[in-house]
Order: sequence, then structure tokens, then C-alpha cells
Amino acid sequence: MSEFILMADAGCDLSAEFQEKYDIKVINGHLVLPGKGDVPTFMKWEDVSREQFYTELKKNPNDYATAPPNITEYENAFESYVKDGKDVICVTISSAISGALGFATTARKNILEKYPNAKITLVDSMRFGPGFGLMLVHASILRSDGKSFEEVAEYLEQNKNRFHQAGWLDDLSFVAKKGRITHPKAFFGQLAGIKPIGEFDAGGLTTVLGKAKGAKAAYAVLLKYIEATIENPEDQYIFIAQTSRFPQAEQYKKMIEEKFHPKAVYINDVFPFCGINIGPGLMAAYYMGKPISEDLSEERALIEKFIAEAK
Repeated sequence: MSEFILMADAGCDLSAEFQEKYDIKVINGHLVLPGKGDVPTFMKWEDVSREQFYTELKKNPNDYATAPPNITEYENAFESYVKDGKDVICVTISSAISGALGFATTARKNILEKYPNAKITLVDSMRFGPGFGLMLVHASILRSDGKSFEEVAEYLEQNKNRFHQAGWLDDLSFVAKKGRITHPKAFFGQLAGIKPIGEFDAGGLTTVLGKAKGAKAAYAVLLKYIEATIENPEDQYIFIAQTSRFPQAEQYKKMIEEKFHPKAVYINDVFPFCGINIGPGLMAAYYMGKPISEDLSEERALIEKFIAEAK
């Protein structure tokens, strides 16, 4: 049994298999689905296929919504472990897009009043989806290597801005409908063949750094960008996320494996908790690398350079 618990909300997009493999405790959030109302988050495809889900989501995006675990749900999750003397590190989806951290903070306060000797540390991942999930994998590996509760918590705080995203979302009009990007920016994402390339920013969101013309150019730009920002690629586990872009993700996986020879590259689903706000069209790699600059100026310069070279 682990000496301390690693916990997260469903925004980490870790499949049931990865949750078990890395011993990550995931708290269900809430989904509002057409005709079903409020249902618990699902992290595997049973009643609906991923293809059907994203097809229907694109048709009627306003009929879908998400909410994080509430205060009571966080309290119950914390209490289920601290009552047995276990310490908890709880990592939440980026506070820029969710109220999860606030709910977890209140729940922690309430639990500590009941269990004053409990240890519960909260970490705002400033990430979402597989980028968030990859942070938890790294934390789990450190735990397995014998790092202490304090060491793992400090690692997450000190290194969260080193988890990168290198990919595109070629339907920005969808995230515009969900209020994640302005409509003028979304227009450029709808031009034929344009691949808007994004990276995590200091505010816990994704910022578009440039737009490549066509998939071939976009792949070339992304591989150069990864090469310029990754550290120790041969020691890395890399996640590739996709929403209705599986063939592109398979091609990207092969390119990454051939160029960087990491320990493993996994193609990840984006499950409904994040997928409802992303929509179809995401294809991106997540990895650990150099710290991301505060204003993304360094990363933007790289992307602009590589796009110019790809023309």
C-alpha cells in the first residue's frame, strides 16, 4: 500500500488502466448530457463510443456541460483516507478553467477541523487533460522511487510549468462557442488547412502561438518545437491526445518514436470531462521539458521560426 495518496479530479484524463497502474485516485466530476441530466464523469467508453460522443457534441455543444466535484464530494474523498491515517496530495485541474481548487480548499479546511493531524496538500496543476495526467504519472513514479510526501508535493509545485503541449486544435470555432477563445481567433482556425499550434501558458490555459499551413508543415513545426524544448527525451513517457483525430495521432506517435526514442508514447483519449470543452479536432503531444517562459515569448519565437522554415 502506498505511504501517501495521490488524488486528482477527472480533468486529468487518465484512463482506468493508468489510474490502476500508477495508483491515482480520481474523483468523479459531473457531466450534463442531453436527455440524461447530471451524470457522474465516465473515464471509459461503455454506453457511447468516442466517435458517437464527439459527433453529437459537435452538433449540439450547448446541450453539454461539466462541473467539478463539489465540496462534499471532496470531503468524502479526503476522509476516506485520512481517517485511516493516510496523507493526501490532491492535484486539481487548472484553476483558470474550473472551480475545483476552491471546492477542494474548502473541503480540506473542513476535514482538518475534524482530523487536525491529517496532512492534505493541494496543488493547482495549471494544466488540464493529458498534460495534467502526465504530471500525476511523474509524481507516482517519484513516490514509487521512495520520495517522501513533501518531496513529491514540492516537485509538483516547482515543475508544473515544465509540462508542455505541442499540437493543434483545428476546430477553434468549437472552443469559441464554449468561451475558451475569442471568435475572431476562431475564424482563423476554420480556414482551409490551417493548423493552429498551441502551448500551455502561465495562466493555466492554452495559447495559440502560430498557424501552420497543412498537416505536413504542422508536423514538421511540432517536431522541431519538441526538439527545442524537451529534456532527456530518451527517459520520457509522452502522451498524445486526440479527439476524433486518431489517424493523425498514430502518425505523430510514429514520428516522435523515430526521432526521440522515448521510453514510451501513449495515445490518450480525451474523456468527456475535458472533451466537452475542447470538442473534436485536437491532436497534441504532452511531455516534460524546459520551463515555459512567463509570457510565452521564447516559445512563440520558436514556433514562428519553425513555421517560416516550413514554408
